[in-house]
Amino acid sequence: MNAGSFAIDINKIRDGQRSSQADAVAVEEPLEIRLGFSTPDGRAVKSISITMRTPGFDEELATGFLFTEAIIHAADDIAGIDVCGPPAPDSGNHNVIRVELQGNVEVDLGRLQRHFYTTSSCGVCGKASLDALRVTGQKPMSGMDVTFSEGVLVAMPDRLRSRQTTFEQTGGLHAAGAFNNDGDIVACMEDVGRHNAVDKVIGRLLLDGKLPATELGMMVSGRASFELMQKTLVAGMPLLAAVSAPSSLAVQLAREFNMTLIGFLRGNTFNIYSGDERICL
Repeated sequence: MNAGSFAIDINKIRDGQRSSQADAVAVEEPLEIRLGFSTPDGRAVKSISITMRTPGFDEELATGFLFTEAIIHAADDIAGIDVCGPPAPDSGNHNVIRVELQGNVEVDLGRLQRHFYTTSSCGVCGKASLDALRVTGQKPMSGMDVTFSEGVLVAMPDRLRSRQTTFEQTGGLHAAGAFNNDGDIVACMEDVGRHNAVDKVIGRLLLDGKLPATELGMMVSGRASFELMQKTLVAGMPLLAAVSAPSSLAVQLAREFNMTLIGFLRGNTFNIYSGDERICL
């Protein structure tokens, strides 16, 4: 077992027969993200998010969350990231991470008045609004000549699945992966929350100096929601592909910002909901 799963004894029913056996389930624990920043009165610390997530890559998760929420704009905005207290299961603090911003980073205190309480199912509550993106100055993705072939796209679900080590044990995690038009996955993350998996990928890309990722696409194992579309847009990625359906607001966002949105990517078929010009058959 790895950090994303734990063993449990279960009773399994098959053909009317009961049997006892060991099984693995995905770990889901809360993570509190605290932000340290400068004010006219000195340094301040504020709790800005509580999200249910799979432990692991918490630094990437916090970084990606802060970036996609427009609280930071570059990796250099971060002075340090620390787990609060010893990472021991009985300490209570191993699920708290503190991100210290550089002294010259301006923080919108009004924006932080809204606490971001999230769950593994719905993402950040109350964020399904295109107005939020317009306010932060996001521009349509025009002039990007990157294209993705049909062959690369139809191979991506299996390539992503092959990287899902915890899913193979538990069957209970979502995955997200950033990939180039050669079909290479450059970052892949798992989590009980699909939005967390995407934040972890974006956080890794930001820490590696690879944002905006104008030459990469994002692949997700579930549906394409507005929030996943928004995160992909903020990361500068022109394409989001999903194995399941998109929401109406995800389609609206993709079309307004000239992004490519792929849904029902299964086997050798997929639907193009926006940005057909980036797909080569």
